[in-house]
Amino acid sequence: MTTANPRAVPDRLENRWMGALKSWEFLLLLVAVAVFIFNSFATPYFLSPWSISDATFNFTERAIIALAMAMVIISGEIDLSVAGILALASTAMGAAAQMGADVPLLIAIGLGTGLVCGAVNGALVAGLKLPSIVVTIGTMSLFRGISYIVLGDQAFTEYPPGFSYFGQGYVYWVISFELVLFLVMAALFAVLLHRTSFGRSVFAIGNNPTAAQFSGIRVRRIKFILFLLTGVMSGLAAILLTSRLGSTRPSIAQAWELEVVTIVVLGGVSILGGSGSILGVVIAGCVMGLVTFGLGLLNVPGIVMSIVLGAMLITVIAVPIVIGRIRQGLARR
Repeated sequence: MTTANPRAVPDRLENRWMGALKSWEFLLLLVAVAVFIFNSFATPYFLSPWSISDATFNFTERAIIALAMAMVIISGEIDLSVAGILALASTAMGAAAQMGADVPLLIAIGLGTGLVCGAVNGALVAGLKLPSIVVTIGTMSLFRGISYIVLGDQAFTEYPPGFSYFGQGYVYWVISFELVLFLVMAALFAVLLHRTSFGRSVFAIGNNPTAAQFSGIRVRRIKFILFLLTGVMSGLAAILLTSRLGSTRPSIAQAWELEVVTIVVLGGVSILGGSGSILGVVIAGCVMGLVTFGLGLLNVPGIVMSIVLGAMLITVIAVPIVIGRIRQGLARR
């Protein structure tokens, strides 16, 4: 009687699994699990289904912006005006709400304001070929400055009753509308970046814009579209955040630029452009949400949270560079 030989695993499948286990996304997933376990031991309130649901509000709005920001950074550019766009879109919605605008009109105003702001950035960067970091630092101050001119030290607080659903509503039990919307947008951006010619063009531009231009890729048009996307997603985040808070102040989403960039870089997107994935950004958003929510449950002051975020940003930028230099040194030996 002969025994059957064990079924061999194809080399391609084995290599794919080994590659997945060595990937940055898998490491992030382990970090997310570790943070979750730490939070569950740190405070007895964390494991409540409603507490976990509340934790999703800590990252969904920022992560929605990060989806578009990831594509901009992969292309070799950056948009630091996203929080300013959010503030201006929220202010525009608040002003319209005071004049009696209904919910559909408020949504159109929020997205439209983000689209216009993104078009301004895109025209300056792609059209005039100005450095994106300089342009968006300027428009960051411009957009938020307009909000301060309109509001001063006042706030818009009167919104239609149905508007609160977008930032406070639940689709089913503890599953919030914001979380479902984020997952849908993440799936759409994953397809756009990883399964379309547009996404392949974004990677090509990030790796070598000159070569991409000579290969027939319309670099300026694609960059313009990317800034439009960040504007629209910032407008969408403005709708969610304004709905959740129920008010608009010119200081809304202050310093979110740092947090959005941290999510993107933590997700494995190279700050130099040319590489990254939407899956990594999604997992990084979850990690950021768990970290900040856990610190909040432990009553950690906001300034300490800022220090933690800054340290995370420096670490995720420095570690790959240091590892690369070590590998180069070993290869030379």
